[in-house]
Formats: sequence, C-alpha cells, structure tokens
Amino acid sequence: MPPTRRRGGATAARPNQATLSFGSKSRVTKPSRSTQTQKTKDLEPITASFPDKSVEPEQATVTSAEPSQPHVAELAVRQQAQAEIQQPLSEEDERAIKITERDLQQYWRKEEGKRRGPRVHQEDLTMHEKILRHFDLSSQFGPCIGIARLKRWRRANSLGLNPPLEVLAVLLKQEDEAKQRAYVDELMS
Repeated sequence: MPPTRRRGGATAARPNQATLSFGSKSRVTKPSRSTQTQKTKDLEPITASFPDKSVEPEQATVTSAEPSQPHVAELAVRQQAQAEIQQPLSEEDERAIKITERDLQQYWRKEEGKRRGPRVHQEDLTMHEKILRHFDLSSQFGPCIGIARLKRWRRANSLGLNPPLEVLAVLLKQEDEAKQRAYVDELMS
C-alpha cells in the first residue's frame, strides 16, 4: 500500500515562505513601453533644468598601447631568452642545428596526420610558427605562460619529458626572428 500524505489541520504550522502562483496573475514580462515612458518622464526635470546641455552618457576614450614600448611580460621573456641563448651549446643543441628544413616538413606532416581535420584557422601561418604554437599548446611540457620557449624546451628536456627536437631546431635557427614568447601568453596579457 503506498504511503499516504499527511494533511495538517489547524494544528499544523504554516511556513513563512510564500507560495508560487502559476495563474494568469503572476505573469512576468519584459518592460513595456509604459515603463520606458515613465523613465523618460523621470529624466525630464534634469533636462529641463539644463536646457543648453543634453543628457548623454560619458564616453571613455580608448588609448592604444604604443607598439614601440613592449609589455613588461615581453621584456621578461626576452631577458630569459637572451640568457638561454648565451649558454654553451649542449649535445641536443648540436643535433637540432643539423636538422634540415625537409626534416621539419616531415615532422609537421606527421603531426598533422594525427589530427582528424586540417588547421583551418592557421592557414596563413608559416610552418615554423605552426610548430612553435603546437609546442605551446602541448601541456605535457609544462606551462607556457611567463617563460621563454627556449627555456621551456630546455626545462622539459632536463625533466626527461622528451620535447620534440624539431622545436629546438626552429628556435635555434631563428633565434633573432623567432618569437620567444608563447602565443597564448600574448593573448593572456
């Protein structure tokens, strides 16, 4: 037999919470024209007291950052990259310098083959930039924000995470041209 519901009589205490009514009287709608006209009537005394000035919201002026002055994070990453470049060449560095452009293309075709579809949003990027951005988004090598790419590669290598040697090749071959700051880091700042 199913349990029955208790029915409280006069002795049952009524809760203080209001009940919801789902009838036609409890309809919630968007503000109508009547509420908008009321708002404009409320503003009339303000405009009437200042007839020569109209009431307009203040507009903030947008100032763009000067491209000649790099961001603080960019300066820190540049200093890290300079310190990494000045270190003596290691065994991995010498192997990376020997990697040819053809080897880089084969590596990138292999990485693209792992995907289901092409990278449509990266069609205008060079192959080197695609390789570096792929490295940036590979989370198994640690965070990419606030650290130079070369320093991140070397840190991952020293931790035994086996970062791709092709990334180091791109970074060493274009040490002046290559951006040492991760693209994600640029977006976040």
